[in-house]
Amino acid sequence: MKKVTFLAISLLLIFLFIAFSLSDTSESSTERRQPQENCTVIMVGKKASIDGSTMTTHTADCGMCDWTWRYVPPADHKPGEKRKIYRISQIKTWPPSQGLKWDLIKKDFTGVEIPEVPHTFGYMHGVFGYMNDQQLAIGESTIGNRPKMSNPTQTPVFNITMLTLLAMERCRTAREAIKLMGTLAEQYGYGGEDGGEMLAVADPDEVWVFEIMPVGPLWNPKTGKPGAVWCAQRIPDDHVSICPNESRIGEIDLSNPNYFMASPNTISYAVENGFWDPKSGQPFSWKKAYSPVEGSAASDARRARMWRFFGLVAPSSKFSPSLPNMDYPFSIKPDKLLSVKEVMNMTRDKGYGTFFDPTRGIRGGPYKNPNHDSSARLISDRRVEYTTVTQCRGWLPAAIGGIVWLAWGAQDTSCFMPFYAGIKALPKSFSIGDHWVFNRDSARWAFDYVDFHTQACYSMAIEEVKKAQETWEDGVLKQIPEIDLKALELYKKNPRQASEFLTAFCLNNAENVIKAWWQLGDDLLVKFNHLSYYNTERRTVERRKMEFPELWKRAVKFIDTFYE
Repeated sequence: MKKVTFLAISLLLIFLFIAFSLSDTSESSTERRQPQENCTVIMVGKKASIDGSTMTTHTADCGMCDWTWRYVPPADHKPGEKRKIYRISQIKTWPPSQGLKWDLIKKDFTGVEIPEVPHTFGYMHGVFGYMNDQQLAIGESTIGNRPKMSNPTQTPVFNITMLTLLAMERCRTAREAIKLMGTLAEQYGYGGEDGGEMLAVADPDEVWVFEIMPVGPLWNPKTGKPGAVWCAQRIPDDHVSICPNESRIGEIDLSNPNYFMASPNTISYAVENGFWDPKSGQPFSWKKAYSPVEGSAASDARRARMWRFFGLVAPSSKFSPSLPNMDYPFSIKPDKLLSVKEVMNMTRDKGYGTFFDPTRGIRGGPYKNPNHDSSARLISDRRVEYTTVTQCRGWLPAAIGGIVWLAWGAQDTSCFMPFYAGIKALPKSFSIGDHWVFNRDSARWAFDYVDFHTQACYSMAIEEVKKAQETWEDGVLKQIPEIDLKALELYKKNPRQASEFLTAFCLNNAENVIKAWWQLGDDLLVKFNHLSYYNTERRTVERRKMEFPELWKRAVKFIDTFYE
């Protein structure tokens, strides 16, 4: 009888799931194509951080994208030189046997060249440009747009990756970058591989949210209309904000250029397409017009990131999980100033201790693995290619003041490594590797190696990972003030010597961390082999340490009764 009841309930649940999927007519399915589970961006104004730096993050949560990084040196250009524009997909990869992505993209030339500038800045980039030698920093989150706005044709010349690379090459400040990217998109068109995108654009003084969207498949340059619609809003210096794959800009005041910038068609395009009616009596809202969403953390756990972030930075705000995500403020003053380490920890947040805790009850299995339960989408994600935390520090020369902290793979099992804006190279191991070919010469695989060996007995293995993070991540964080001082002394005598010093420091630290993570992966394999605890010092096997908890055993016994 129990078997029949259990089978009937299971079939009913499957039927309800299929029926719900087929009948979904919610806003997110009919009005907007919105990727709910990709990248998270955290932004911190200079007066909201402990040390006065601006900060941005990017969790590149793809799971199949190219993860390689490279350094592009500064260059001088002769009058009349041209810059070729390429179509660069965020997702597309090639087998390593065919070559590196950043060589192969040159085969997808748009046919458009724009005038080169006399001098282009050096910068670091992965899927996007992240920081140049002027302390311009960027983070990205896909936000989607209304379906009729999409333009997947080959007519638009620019996509979001290409725009970020040009910003890195040509701009010193966040405002310059926003104006450049917006102007190019208006003139040449935006879309193709990309739809609605958000960029956190920062310099030592300001952090801006820049959002851009296509203007439909019928656009072409002959229309005389802008080939994109975009808007940017500045985060107050003493505030923090987040973008969890959702448009964040609401009501705008274009009469206040100190806090808002936008394309000339920002409002007119919405009116022409019926996205906003001036006679409605409702104020114009950018996100409601172009990228509306429904839901809250309570109604859709996939939208829990917004609620979780505000709870982390401003617990006193006490926002309800039932508050619609569209109703959260653009930014908020944190209850306390944030350090770069605290921002790193936010990128690792799994929602422990909340209703969305992925290890609550028997979730996560006997070893409390937060990666087993995917019912809620929180900031940390097992699919991440890499995570960046950028710091722009205005009290130092740009080459020293800018830092990109880079962590490969899943945040919880990785290690943040610093790369100063003034470096002249990245490790060769950063430029190679992909998901489908294991490669010990690729830096990323060292961190996936550790992550894989952590999953089997997470609650035990993660403690070993934390020890390594304390040694290498916290250790280098403590070193940074000393490195800053030494680099500054050299910079005052000879900026080139300072760059050489910073390059050597960053490359040496990265090499040591990568070696340590390969070793950590080996150690985890040995220590927890066969789900036993192999004490390498005593040369004993301590199986009791690996016993399943009583709650798990009782749950298994209870479920077994359905099959008796």
